[in-house]
Formats: sequence, C-alpha cells, structure tokens
Amino acid sequence: MPTAAQIDAIKRTVPVLQQHGEALTRHFYARMFEHNPEVRRYFNPAHQRSGGQQRALAGAILAYARHIEDPSALAGAIEVIAQKHASLTIQPEHYPIVGENLLASIQEVLGDAATDDILDAWAAAYGELAQVFIDREQAIYAGQRERQGWAGFKSFTVERRQVESDNIVSLTLVPTDGSTPPAHLPGQYVSVRLQDADGNTAMRNYSLSNAPGAAAYRISVKREVGNRDVPGGDVSNRIHDRLAQGDRIELSPPCGAFTLDLSASADKKLVFIAGGVGITPLISMAHAALKASASRQVIFIQAARHGGVRAFTSELETLAQDHPNFALYTCFSEPRQTDRNGDHQVKDGELEANDLERWVGGWDATYYFCGPLPMMQRIDKMLDTNGVAADDRRYECFGPLQPLAA
Repeated sequence: MPTAAQIDAIKRTVPVLQQHGEALTRHFYARMFEHNPEVRRYFNPAHQRSGGQQRALAGAILAYARHIEDPSALAGAIEVIAQKHASLTIQPEHYPIVGENLLASIQEVLGDAATDDILDAWAAAYGELAQVFIDREQAIYAGQRERQGWAGFKSFTVERRQVESDNIVSLTLVPTDGSTPPAHLPGQYVSVRLQDADGNTAMRNYSLSNAPGAAAYRISVKREVGNRDVPGGDVSNRIHDRLAQGDRIELSPPCGAFTLDLSASADKKLVFIAGGVGITPLISMAHAALKASASRQVIFIQAARHGGVRAFTSELETLAQDHPNFALYTCFSEPRQTDRNGDHQVKDGELEANDLERWVGGWDATYYFCGPLPMMQRIDKMLDTNGVAADDRRYECFGPLQPLAA
C-alpha cells in the first residue's frame, strides 16, 4: 500500500490527469511500442487508431487516482480487465514493461510537474495495482487448467461456416485433437490467434454465440469495413475472406465477466437488448435462460439498420416458436421496403422508452445489453431514468472498457 504521503501526492495529480490524461496515454502507447515492440501484438491497432484505447486507459488511470484510498471501489473494472488480460495470456513479466513506460511518460509529458515525490508515489501505486492483476490472472489460469483442461492457446479446426447476415459470418470450431470443448458461461468470449494480412501474429476477442454445452464453439464475426476515420479490421476481413472449412486457428479458453446470472430473482423478467454484432453474447444467454426455465419470461429486442444486417433471424424465430415464454422484437433504424411488414413486433426507428415499457410490460426486469457505445449509453440512461437499479443494468463494451454515464 502506498504511504500516506504517496497517496496525497497521487491525489494531487487528479486535476492534471483530468486535463492531460489522453495526451499522457497517447505518449505512453507510442513510447511502449517503440521501446518494446514485442507487446504490440496484444493490442488491437484499430482501437489505437480510433483513440478508444487511449481514452479508456486515461479514464482508468484517473479513476485509480480518485480511488487510491479505496481501490475496492474499482473491483468490477479490475475483473473485466483481468479477464481480458487472461484471454490474451498476459504474464507477470509484461507488467514491468508497462510500468517502466508509464512512469517515463508521466515524466516526459508532465515535465517539471512530475516531481520526484509524484514519480515515487506512482511507482508504488503501479506496483500495488500490478500485483492485484497478476494475482487475479494467475488464479484465472489455474481455474482454466482445473475446470477446462487447458490454459494458453489451443488448436481448433473450422468445422463449418455459416453466413448470418450481409456482414456477419459464423464459424463452428472444434478442438483439433478431437476432444470436446468445456462448456462456456453464457456471455463469455474467446481470444482468436492467427496471422494478419501482413503475416504478423494478431489476437482478437470474439463472443461465443452458441448455446453453452454444445459439442463445439461458435464465434460470429462482423466484417469491419472501416471508413475515413476508422480503418477496417485486419483480422475480421481475413476471417471473412480467407478462413475456410478445415482451416485451423488457435483459441484461448473462455473468459469474461459479462455472464448471465440466473441465481437470484428467478421470477423476474429477463430482457436482452442487442445492437448489431452485440447480439453474439446475448443469443448465447437467451439459449441458456430458456433451457433453465420454461416459465420465466424472456424478452429479446434486436436493433439493426435493416433486415440484410439482422443476424440469426431464423434461429431467433425458432426460439420464439419453440418457447412460449420467449418474446422477440426488432427495431430497424434504416428499414428497407421489404422490412416493413406491419408486424407490431417490428418497429421502424430506434428503440424508445415507450417501446421498451410496452414490450416488457413495465420496467421491473433484469436487462442485459450489448452493442455500439452510443446505443448502450442511451439505453442505460433510459433505464436509469425509469428507476431500473444499477444491479439490473448489465452490459459489455466490445473493445476498451468505457463508462456509459457521462
């Protein structure tokens, strides 16, 4: 634990971090990739180019400084990050690399404001936080070896390709050694390791979209075409264009803190709100919820631009036909003429509060939602405004962890 004087020094840096946090983290990543290029493969370059990774780290450093006297307030965020690190097989030897470059960036960006007492305080604080992550990640690896039979990366074979929409393809994956993969928790993801278009090793996280306990894993990958501001995804495009039935890729064991909890309030409604490819963890959750109970009401709301990019259409409709306690609704923000069929369960436009209240039958429910960050921010605010407790608002960000509230 940092000393009282070190805690005071860190707290004095809060205003500076508020003003210069992103400049600091931009400098940090550039410095680390220059001095330690071996760690670059652990980071998604699209998140670097978009600035999302830098903003997320700046927010995390600021939050840690604000809660330096009570780091337990950050337990939820720490668990999310530790799970992500474990999926990428981060090891204890990586932490000194990060620490050295972070402290150097603090000194180089803040200049004279980075006094010796501030640098010493941040060195002590980083050492403590690093040990928290190391201990948790080692526990995750031990649990994977015990429960799932492997840690690190393992070879899987593409058993099947399935086109789910104009921009999403599913891969059914089986262990190359002929074993049966352990059941994942609904909502978890795996890390895929393969070579990118330049021949470099790349790792990306993809949610498991199949029902838990199946004889194979299924990931469903959106083609990230990019635009003027954000480049396309090297790995997602390679999966769409190059990966075929019979090819091999490597997977790490399932990880993730965004999982379905069926242990409490068994009579409370479950509401899943999916935006775009954010459907992938939620459809796995829906399968699990329906298997667990034939009476608990499950409401599934899917948002897409139009029917061409609506994924898992037939699978969801089959669930609705087979389970009387499952209700399916769809919102199209840019509907095509063929999407307008007059069905009261299909809406033109974004999901609004009156739609949600009508379809759910009030607000008393547990909500799981995943999709583009602006959509999740809007949903979270909507739920909060209508009295839904924070414990009943559960979400996952694809990519760097971002707060939903401003």
